[in-house]
Amino acid sequence: MYTGKLIRLREYRKEDIPLAQQFLNDSETRSLMNPRSAYPYTLADEEKWFEALSANKDTYSFAIETLEGGKYIGGCGINGVGWKMRVAEIGIFIGDKNYWGKGYGTDAMEVLVRVCFEQMNMNKISLHVFSYNERARLCYEKCGFSVEGVLRQEIYANGQYHDDIAMGLLRSEWESIHKDGE
Repeated sequence: MYTGKLIRLREYRKEDIPLAQQFLNDSETRSLMNPRSAYPYTLADEEKWFEALSANKDTYSFAIETLEGGKYIGGCGINGVGWKMRVAEIGIFIGDKNYWGKGYGTDAMEVLVRVCFEQMNMNKISLHVFSYNERARLCYEKCGFSVEGVLRQEIYANGQYHDDIAMGLLRSEWESIHKDGE
C-alpha cells in the first residue's frame, strides 16, 4: 500500500490477529505502549478491535510488514484526526523484537508521516512518548518531531513515575527537511 525503504504499510488482515495479540501481551512491548493497562489482551479483544477497524472513519490503522519476506512485525495508526484544523495524532509499535533498533520503526514512521502530509493534507502531527522509551524518542526526533511539552510523572511503570512527552511536527518543518526530495 505505502512503501518505504524497509517496510510496507498495509491493511490489517485476519491472519495478523494472533501475532498482534502476542506482540501486545509481551510485557516489555506493553510497557512501551500502554503501561496503564495491566490486563492481558485476549484473542476476543483483538478480534473485536479488528472488526471495528472499518467502522471508525477518523482512525486509520496499518499493519507494518517487511519488504523482504512480507513479514508482519507491528502496527501504526493515524488517530483522532481533526479535519477542520488539519491535525492528527499518530502512534507506532514494532512488536517483533528481532526488528528493534534496525531502522524499521524509523522507516515506518517516515512513511506514516508522508501519508499524513501528502495524502491527508494534515498541517500538524502529534504523538506522545514515555520518557523511558529513549529509542522511540530518538526515532521521532530523527523524523523531525520536536518536544512541545512534558506531562511530569504522568505514567507509572516499572515501579516508578515517568514523564509523558508530547511531540509535534508541522508540515512546514517536514517540507524543509525534505526540500531536496529526500
